[in-house]
Amino acid sequence: MIFLILQLLFLTACVSGTFVVNVTQTFYQAEENQNITLEWTFSTRTDTNFSSISTICHLFNKKLISILFELHEGVETRVSQDPEFTERLQWDKDVLTEGRLTFHVSRLRTKDSGFYVCDIHTSDGSSSKNCWLNVTAALNRAVQG
Repeated sequence: MIFLILQLLFLTACVSGTFVVNVTQTFYQAEENQNITLEWTFSTRTDTNFSSISTICHLFNKKLISILFELHEGVETRVSQDPEFTERLQWDKDVLTEGRLTFHVSRLRTKDSGFYVCDIHTSDGSSSKNCWLNVTAALNRAVQG
C-alpha cells in the first residue's frame, strides 16, 4: 500500500511539473504584403506574472537566422531584434500571462518565409515549438483592357 501511495505521488509530481509549449498552427501560407498572426500557447498557473516569463523567438530561413522577439523576465529587449521586424512586428501583452504568445506581422515579404521557433521559459520550466510560414510573391492583379 505504501508503495502505491509513493508511486502515485511520484507520478503526480512528474505530470504537474511538465511544461508544454504548442503552436496553434504548424504551417501558415500567406502572400506578400498581407498581414498574419502567429501564436504559441504554453502551460501556466493562475499566479503566473510577467516577470516570470522569458522568451526568445527566431526565424530560420535559407539565408540567415534572425531574432524576431526577445523578452527577459517580462521586459521586451529590442537590442538584438532583427531591424527587418522592428516596425512590422507587434505582440499582444494582454494574453501573455494567460499562456499565449501572439505576434502580428504586417507587410509580409517573401524573405519572411521559414521556421519560426519560440523558446519560452517560466518558473515552471522551459520548452520550444516551431511553425513554418511560407510567403509567396504577390500575383500581378493588373486588369488588362
